[in-house]
Amino acid sequence: MMRKVSTKKSFVYTVDLTTIDGDGAFPCPKCGVIISPDDETEEIYKILDTKVKNDELTELLLLCNKCGSKIKLVGFIPQPES
Repeated sequence: MMRKVSTKKSFVYTVDLTTIDGDGAFPCPKCGVIISPDDETEEIYKILDTKVKNDELTELLLLCNKCGSKIKLVGFIPQPES
């Protein structure tokens, strides 16, 4: 007997940081848990991948530990050279 194997496509939410006010914290697009750049514990989210172009961070891929959603962060503002 054959069983149906369900293939679940992983949906990636995109969050543009240029549209966020304040300290950069935002709610997970799926479950609403607050994801803060100040949280370094990996209790709420985990960094899966980073993309760097010309020594500047351009994109981060996060995993929400509460609901399992993948979130792509874009819109990083280049830091001025010191």
